This record gives sequence, C-alpha cells and structure tokens, in this order.
Amino acid sequence: MHRTRRSLTAALLLAAALPLVAADYRPPVTRDDGWPVADARAAHADTARLDALEAKIADGSYKGITSVLVARDGKLAYERYFNGSDADRLNDVRSASKSVTALLVGAAIDRGLIPGAQAKVYGFFPDKQPVQHPDPRKQAITLEDLLTMSSLWECNDENEFSSGNEERMYVTEDWLQFALDLPIKGFAPWMTKPADSPHGRAFAYCTAGAFVAGAVVERAARMPLSRFAAEALEKSLGIDRAQWNASPLGIGMGGGGTRYRSRDLAKLGELALEEGRWRGKQVISAAWIRAMLAVHAQAREDADYGYLWWCFRKPVTGIDEPVWAMGGNGGNYVFVIPSRRLVAVVTSTAYNQRYAHPQSQEILRDYVLKAFAPK
Repeated sequence: MHRTRRSLTAALLLAAALPLVAADYRPPVTRDDGWPVADARAAHADTARLDALEAKIADGSYKGITSVLVARDGKLAYERYFNGSDADRLNDVRSASKSVTALLVGAAIDRGLIPGAQAKVYGFFPDKQPVQHPDPRKQAITLEDLLTMSSLWECNDENEFSSGNEERMYVTEDWLQFALDLPIKGFAPWMTKPADSPHGRAFAYCTAGAFVAGAVVERAARMPLSRFAAEALEKSLGIDRAQWNASPLGIGMGGGGTRYRSRDLAKLGELALEEGRWRGKQVISAAWIRAMLAVHAQAREDADYGYLWWCFRKPVTGIDEPVWAMGGNGGNYVFVIPSRRLVAVVTSTAYNQRYAHPQSQEILRDYVLKAFAPK
C-alpha cells in the first residue's frame, strides 16, 4: 500500500514537472472586429502540425513567442496565444511599424496631400533650413528614397559608426533636424554604388529615414501621425485600439514601436494581400499597394525591399515565391504570401536575440506553410 502511494506521488510530481502539452486544434472564435473565421479542418489543413508547433512553444524550443495567427482566403483559420498573452494585448512590433508608415504615405497620396512618391523631402520642412552639410543631392532626396532605404544620407543602423545610426538619433531632442542635417554618404572602394546596385539603389537600413517619411505625412496632413493613422487607416479596418510613439518634440514615430493587437496586425496583412481592400471596401488604392509590394532595392542576398516592406523568397518557403513581410525586432512579423492567399502573424518578445528572426521564419516555413499546404 505504501509503495503504491509513493509510486502515485512520484508520478504526480513527474507530471507536474513536465511542460504542458498543447491542446488539440481549436478554430478561432468570432469577435466583433470584422474577421470572419473558419475551421482549418474543413479545408483539410494539417492541424497536427499546428499542435506540434504549440508543443515546441510550450517546451521552450521557441522562446518568447506570444501569438501565431493564420488567415487563408480571407478568413481567420488559426489563432493561439502564448506566454501570458491574449487577444487584447497590444504587441510592440518595433520596426514592423515602418510598413504601416508606408500604408499611411499611400493614404496621404490617395487624398492629394502628397503629390507622389517622387515628392522632394526637404520641401516639406522649410522651417528646418538651412541644414548642416548643405548639398544639392540632399535637396533632391525623394520620399521614395526614404521608403526604399536608399537615400544618399550617411545613415546605416547596422553600422555603429554611422552618423545616422538610430541610437545616435534617440539621444537627441530634435530627431527631424538630426536626420535632415545628415551628411551625404561616401562609397568606399568595397561598397557598391547606386549605379552598380540592383534596381539602381544602394540599400542601407535607416530608421531615421522612416521617421522622416512619417513626419512628411504629418506635415502634409496637418495632424499627428497617430490621428491620421486612425482616420485614414485604422477606423476603416475596425481597429479601435493602437499605440503610437512620438519623438521628444512630439513628431509621430513612423520608424518603430507601434503597438497593435494580433488580429489587427492580421488585418494589415490582409489589406496588403487584397490590394488595399478590407471586407469589400477600398481603404488604400490598389495602385499604391502594387507599388509598395514591388521590388525597388536589394536589401541582402536573401531579401529584397519594396516600400518599407521586406520581400523574402527561397530562404523562407524553400521555393521561389515572394513572401512580403512587415518585420521588427524580436521576431515580430506579418507575412503575406499572395501565391497561397495566406497571411500569418507571429508576435514575439525575443528582443535583441539572435535567434528571434530565424525562429519566426522557421515557424512560418516548417509549421504554418506545411499545415496550410495546397491540396
């Protein structure tokens, strides 16, 4: 009897020590937010693979993941939250905010507030001139140069010695003046000049440029970026909660740190997938979405760049198909795969961790895409 009790006690202690096993697939619930939902099993999705993903998150193989959502053919088919998160959490998606800024630029152009992507940036800020390091090439910088991370500013967040590195901007009071004052970059012999680069643009990741793009929208709309976002984008999508950051002088931060609920992030992806439409309503012009999700620069060997949107191909899916993405520090992503009519959201708090981006892309490649593979 005592041996049996000891065995039972040991078994209970062992069970308590083991990680929680993920529950079987459950379809998303209908909420009053405009998302139609679907049961992935009805479309013959491999829900066992989704269960396996949940087990990997539960046992810590994937760290810091807070949500994974999948919409296919315009319906939310998978939605799970992890590590204490829930559907109402506002996720800090860091630089994925840049892609929202690109949408807002399109909305401003649609309304005639900005003449187009070729608009000269410095013309919006006469009060900030004269600027340091005057150069005719600075005055020629266009909004498109900022949206494609290919302006001639000496600005590179991946180079700690760069004059325009974002960390240098954050410790100043006037972020806008900081950016407009940047010098023209030089091209060392080992660097590829714009004329010799794919698409004629030399890419360098520059958060200051995305911030200035947002500031252009503010100036053109004559209202805070957060208010313009609400009026021109979020309200039409049924997004009633969001959080935008601002610079020390109150200019909206179009370069990062915006917070959205996961289901609302999926709406932004769906808007891109549907060429600017949400539930049959044209929110952003199709012409702008097509321009935004077109390759304008080569960012890396494994990635191209549109207007503040990444474009991955084989490294993500294993086959040659474009995967457009809003991407931010911590492994926060909204993936848009037109060829599969699919949007996937991965939110994560693995900020500044080297594994953050690879694990989110692995979740898409090895679990989401295989679970929702074409039949």
